[in-house]
Amino acid sequence: MTLHSLRANAPRLFSLGAIAVLIAACGASGTATVKPTGTAAAAPTGTAAPVVSMAPGGSTVATASTSLGTVLVGSNGMTLYIFDADTEANKSTCSGGCASNWPALTATGTATAGTGVTGTLATFARDDGTMQVSYNTKPLYFFAGDSAAGQTNGDGVGGKWHIAKP
Repeated sequence: MTLHSLRANAPRLFSLGAIAVLIAACGASGTATVKPTGTAAAAPTGTAAPVVSMAPGGSTVATASTSLGTVLVGSNGMTLYIFDADTEANKSTCSGGCASNWPALTATGTATAGTGVTGTLATFARDDGTMQVSYNTKPLYFFAGDSAAGQTNGDGVGGKWHIAKP
């Protein structure tokens, strides 16, 4: 590859590498940690892409249209995910390094259903004492690999993570 083609493909190569690391981090041991840096990868022009906070931004869950169809999103517009390992109703199994890559949608009060949400929202206490939001008893999470509203980079990660659908 030429230097020019490496530069042109750097964001794509970085994204693929980051996803591979995240898949490894969500293996059975759950001990690896990949932390978001708080900045998005530079756009090919050298300007930084906008960063959307992973903070819950409130406890309203709504729907949005993405390339994968209609998905659940948090108040910040970021896609929400569910984890296959969460088999017990309203109980999260994602902590430590897992929770660094998959921040929980938390609430300080009652979760509110926004436009398009027809299922049951609830909150439950996590092991760390915070209150996590669930949809039809499945805990909801963000993905550290999503940097903008509408992204669905976490769907299918490790074969265990899926976008939350209404």
